[in-house]
Amino acid sequence: MSVERVKRKGGEVVYRVRWREGGRNRSRVLGNKRDARDFDAEVRRQRRTGTLAQLDAGTETLNEYVTGTWWPAHTAHLAPRTRENYAQHYDRHLAPALGETPLRELTPELIARWQAERLAAGIGPEAVRKALAVLGGILQRVVEAQRIPANPVRLVRKAKRPVRPEVRPLAPATVERMRAALGQRDSTLVSVLAYAGLRPTEALTLRWGHVRDRTLVVNASKTGRTRTVRLLAPLATDLAEWKLASGRPSDGGLVFPGHDGDPWTREAYKSWCRRTFNRARRAGGVPKATPYTLRHSFCSLLLAEGRSVI
Repeated sequence: MSVERVKRKGGEVVYRVRWREGGRNRSRVLGNKRDARDFDAEVRRQRRTGTLAQLDAGTETLNEYVTGTWWPAHTAHLAPRTRENYAQHYDRHLAPALGETPLRELTPELIARWQAERLAAGIGPEAVRKALAVLGGILQRVVEAQRIPANPVRLVRKAKRPVRPEVRPLAPATVERMRAALGQRDSTLVSVLAYAGLRPTEALTLRWGHVRDRTLVVNASKTGRTRTVRLLAPLATDLAEWKLASGRPSDGGLVFPGHDGDPWTREAYKSWCRRTFNRARRAGGVPKATPYTLRHSFCSLLLAEGRSVI
């Protein structure tokens, strides 16, 4: 280890600290002699304590860590839709502005400025909050790997959450008017959403083996858990008629296959919402609703039945 004085071509004087680690010659340039000596002393101290490798902790960029470590090691257990959402938030909001920043330089001030700039650029507060949550999750893994001492995102005050529009559940009479405007497959799908409270993704992955005499067995990809939903008599009738019309498929068959018989793609679902569901919504006299609104409608049915909120 040594400290040497270096005079650059422009006349600037700097100080280079040299040391050897892991069979490699290493060096770092500092602007003044005092800082160089202090750094040289720190190198000597860490060599004595066996922590010399920590000098490089956090020097890789956010992009390098995400692509090399976080994505392959920490997202494999996530649902495909969640992985896709994380990738979109990272690629759209985080990588362009922060991706080339070394991990140790991601300070609360820098992240707060990034948030303010995104909001000023017209990005919605909810999108910014979600991107910040992704960044916080990434940096928490960095902390656990001892690359940085603390998670800077925890010290950033998040953008205010926008006021959510009031949820307006649909009455069964309205749901039935919507169903009357649809073909049998789509009508039965709306019935499952409204009278069993499934998430759209859960309904589209439902298989006939999950349809029991009095219950539906739901595999929730969002939570990774299985739950059982009581099968209301009108819904049981709708499903029985749809199974008969489908040619009595096996237990492994999808209850709602796509038009090609395969599971729905995300694009196919968006197209169904835009065309089929909106047509039914207008037929039911509903000014604004999404398929997820039907899940709220099912919750309202349970409350009207006397169930507790919990």
